[in-house]
Amino acid sequence: MKRNYLLALSSALLLWLAWPPIPFTGVILLVAFVPLLLALEQIITSPGKKKGTKVFLTAGLCALVWNTASIYWVFNAISAVMPIYAAIFISLIPFGLAALLIALVFRLYYQLRKTYNLGVSLIGLACFWVCYEYLHQWWDLAFPWMTLGNGFANSTVLVQWYEYTGVYGGTLWIWICNILFFILFIRHKQQSKASFLTSYLALAAIVFVPIACSLLRYTTYEENENPSNIVVAQPNIEPFKKYGLSANQQVDLLIRLSQSVGQPNTEFFIWPETAISSYVNEREIRSDIKYEKTREFLKDYKNGNVLSGIESFSKMAEPSPNSTPIQELDRIYYYERYNAAVLIDNSSKVQFYHKSKLVPGVEQLPFSALSFLKPLFAAFGGATGSYAGQEEPSVFYSSSGIGAAPVICYESIWGNYVAEYIRQGAQFIAIITNDGWWGNTSGKSQHLDYARLRAIETRRWVARSANTGISAFINQRGDVVQRSTWWTATALKQDINLNEELTFYVRFGDYVAYVAMIGGFISILLVIFGLIKRQNPINQK
Repeated sequence: MKRNYLLALSSALLLWLAWPPIPFTGVILLVAFVPLLLALEQIITSPGKKKGTKVFLTAGLCALVWNTASIYWVFNAISAVMPIYAAIFISLIPFGLAALLIALVFRLYYQLRKTYNLGVSLIGLACFWVCYEYLHQWWDLAFPWMTLGNGFANSTVLVQWYEYTGVYGGTLWIWICNILFFILFIRHKQQSKASFLTSYLALAAIVFVPIACSLLRYTTYEENENPSNIVVAQPNIEPFKKYGLSANQQVDLLIRLSQSVGQPNTEFFIWPETAISSYVNEREIRSDIKYEKTREFLKDYKNGNVLSGIESFSKMAEPSPNSTPIQELDRIYYYERYNAAVLIDNSSKVQFYHKSKLVPGVEQLPFSALSFLKPLFAAFGGATGSYAGQEEPSVFYSSSGIGAAPVICYESIWGNYVAEYIRQGAQFIAIITNDGWWGNTSGKSQHLDYARLRAIETRRWVARSANTGISAFINQRGDVVQRSTWWTATALKQDINLNEELTFYVRFGDYVAYVAMIGGFISILLVIFGLIKRQNPINQK
């Protein structure tokens, strides 16, 4: 029993070592699950009772250690907006929920293994895993940060083919390699020399052919010349004291930073998440002093645009699911608050985008049935459930016709969501974020690395503006061309190449996940059939 737990912990260690931001270690993912699979096979084939429980606990231990070690920084982000006791409670969601779901994945694998051979069961395991990742991307407790395919975010030279498959292609590649290594390890004594050599040649092809194709694509990829000058500003405002600096002072600081590197042909100035603060009424923004300061700044840039994060609200006569009623004189009005992006140019036109992928437990309350908990979180001092958003992404268009994807913070880890901006005409990706809540932890670096995968999937430049780091420019191959340092007020400028071509992944989205989900559905049917078969007295004779 102890040996099995040690094997599970070995897998957890390998998974953590392979995970960003540790550089050039992503290839470890191709073997990281082998110790865990050996432990589970030992449990399944050995005599004894409660094997399903043992499989569940062993896999759960591996997942819990891996997740907690990789995303320990989540607590920093949550504790920044809530009291410590509330932050501890909510932190259990990303730390423990994924571990629970992964343990269930392996429990289903055990159910398959009880009835079917090893090969069928392992195929089912890979499909179950992708189903788990897809679920964890779309339900109210979504947190796809630990999707296996993200593990190559710091080894992007190996996965240039994500422009065809997205991160789910990486997940399947990881599982195929782990399964083949595992099978060869447990059966090497049973194979003849000829079959042994054939198996290793097949494994070598599955490991090295995708790498070779990626290296070839990386070295031969050329961007079409279509330059545009972009500036990203990093004001370096301490997030815990952010509201001690007036909203007007924040805008003044961003203008000074932008002017320090701006040039006459600069077309976009990118400012970070909530850079324009103090909740601006969207319908009255043109009379707001912060808007007037921004317009005045843009007069020196003929084709200039400011794409900025903004805290905004709308006032309505009728309630909405996320509105708050407020008594004004003899009437009740309803307000929706947004973590939003705004595009301001030299005309009177203003464009807004309301963040869609709201952080569970911080920006929204998961599941409408839990709405009764809102007063509890209000007592904690949190903002849970107080933000509204829009269902679909929308593209900002400059007066000169350039399409920009306004991606706000957490949204940048959804490959297919970012691809939807591209399908709508975005020619580059603008990520605005405030990673300062997390402190100087690996979280800020992971977030930057994931943006490299979005660049490859869409073959779009990424201009990333972060309040306290890391701001950066990423080219269409996923290379970080420029980056800021942590805890530095600065601005960066870069001539990027706009792109209008659609990659295979942008056109077809997460089709790899859809195919795997069909496999998962078939595997569930096999589990059910196996249960019925074992419970049938006729088949037990």
